[in-house]
Amino acid sequence: MNNIIKSIEDAQLKNEVAEFHVGDTVKVHAKVKEGNRERIQVFEGTVLKRQNGGIKETFTVRKNSNGVGVEKTWPVHSPIVEKIEVVRRGKVRRAKLFYLRDRVGKAAKVKELVK
Repeated sequence: MNNIIKSIEDAQLKNEVAEFHVGDTVKVHAKVKEGNRERIQVFEGTVLKRQNGGIKETFTVRKNSNGVGVEKTWPVHSPIVEKIEVVRRGKVRRAKLFYLRDRVGKAAKVKELVK
């Protein structure tokens, strides 16, 4: 039974997923359905967390919109997510950046990783 579930999940995995980590600033191109029309909406922010693995893998992105913090969580392999673009790499030492929720202004920034 377990092999059947694994084969179904493997068929639904995306072939190419952008290489991104926690702390990176990303643009998520997501499909939005309005009535009978479909368009692509871009959500740009900092990756707070990335969890699980395989078909169940999700990531959370946070941005400030008009002074209000907005967080969205997407499955990495979802057909709704068109593509994930990495804008800049972040230098962090944590797996989950929940402390950014309490910060405002410059304190909420993540240092850029320079290679």
